[in-house]
Amino acid sequence: MAKPLLSVLGDALNVPSVRANTDPRQIKTEILSGLTVALALVPEAVAFAFVAGVEPLVGLYAAFIVGLITAVFGGRPGMISGATGALAVVMVSLVAQHGVEYLFATVVLMGLIQIFVGVMRWGKFIRLVPHPVMLGFVNGLAIVIFLAQLVQFQVPGTAEVSGHGMSGGEWLSGWPLVLMLGLVALTMAIIWGLPKLTNIVPAPLAGIAVVAVLVIALGLNTPVVGDLASIQGGLPSFHIPMVPLTWETFEIILPYSVILAAIGLIESLLTLNLVGEITGRRGGASKECIAQGAANTVTGFFGGMGGCAMIGQSMINVNSGGRMRLSGISAALFLLAFILFFAPVIELVPLAALVGVMFMVVIGTFAWNSLKILTKVPLVDAFVIVLVTGVTVAYDLATAVVVGVIVSALAYAWQNARRIHARTEITEDGAKIYAIDGPLFFGSAEGFSELFDPENDPDLVIVDFAASRVADQSALTAIEALAAKYEAAGKRLELRHLSRDCHYLLTKAGQLMTDSEDDPDYALAVDYGVRTGQLGAGH
Repeated sequence: MAKPLLSVLGDALNVPSVRANTDPRQIKTEILSGLTVALALVPEAVAFAFVAGVEPLVGLYAAFIVGLITAVFGGRPGMISGATGALAVVMVSLVAQHGVEYLFATVVLMGLIQIFVGVMRWGKFIRLVPHPVMLGFVNGLAIVIFLAQLVQFQVPGTAEVSGHGMSGGEWLSGWPLVLMLGLVALTMAIIWGLPKLTNIVPAPLAGIAVVAVLVIALGLNTPVVGDLASIQGGLPSFHIPMVPLTWETFEIILPYSVILAAIGLIESLLTLNLVGEITGRRGGASKECIAQGAANTVTGFFGGMGGCAMIGQSMINVNSGGRMRLSGISAALFLLAFILFFAPVIELVPLAALVGVMFMVVIGTFAWNSLKILTKVPLVDAFVIVLVTGVTVAYDLATAVVVGVIVSALAYAWQNARRIHARTEITEDGAKIYAIDGPLFFGSAEGFSELFDPENDPDLVIVDFAASRVADQSALTAIEALAAKYEAAGKRLELRHLSRDCHYLLTKAGQLMTDSEDDPDYALAVDYGVRTGQLGAGH
């Protein structure tokens, strides 16, 4: 028997998730999920193109190319990528000052940087993002998605570009507002209620279809996709960015490329983890970095504005049943079909239906349990959740995540710095033992030094590190300084239960260590070049 076409495609592309599941019902779900995502992508891509100051097709082409490449080669089946607001707000100043050709060149360089990050396997460092930062990330992003939908409640053509989308327009009022709210509520009710009756069709797609038919059949006067802009166009064509190949051009685009690459990877990798929690999958960070980079490099050569993972559309996909790469591939292909053939039809879709879908995404994305645990978790964790949420809304996701990680790391360092203390005892022969308890690292080095009294201690002092751990170069320096103090006082110091790394890395105090069978064995977070004499431990 001949293989199904989908299985053949999966074999050709080496895509396990496409090869593994060719159940007709799941395939139908994947395709319908992709159609739902494609419908939701249209107004988002158009709006973000306006934010960046480029033509709508520049955003739509980016959504198609980035979405297709990452769907095929990305690190997490079910994730959706495309043009995003987080990137658009950075692009707007570049486009305003230098033009769209510089944007295309910037997107190419951005992609190459992301590929380099993936090849170096730096994506694994996303695991350093603490859980409170993740909660703040999803909460802030849910609020941003909600705020971005409010522009649809303004009279078409009156809004202006702002940080998270379009704003400053004239608000709907009277019957148009009532009709808009009613259609949004109807869409949300269908999405909420349909799964209780049947799962034949993804609820978001059913909501969009029912509201669209209702509006068209009754001739209701409500904003539609076509009021934003025309999405009619042709195939994206290969286009080398028309910029001078000079060092000055590189100096212009490099800062933007680095910022865009960082924002895109942070948002993509956090979305990767979030989707992984829902679908039960792990890993793929480096693969996602390479896929995002390749997608952006190609996009820059085909007149697209670049992009990254979209948590809103990813949530629509997984909640609609999309678990394979097929859903993301079909979403991209449907979007291209809209541009080439079905623009007149898609432009009739009511914006209220798409707003209703995104409002349900907001409800599903926001970590409501985080509100309950704010009074139960440590104060620092509660502060980080609120901080990251606020910075996400006020600035951008990348800034929020970086701020959250820094605050969490500093809080952790401070808490551990206060843990170090010593238990002392005097032996029968008059020696004094300092039994160190707690980690010794840069934050606790000063506190460690304050534990000792070289002037008044006896002639023999023993420092026991059995209940401690020497973590970094600052800790080694503190031990060296302590040894120097006792040497200057003419007293003998012995160091016990230090790891073999300390034997290698300590220079002046190395001869003071005594070996024991129960010495610990762990690696220090310092440059192993110290072992070869390239870096002095006391320097």
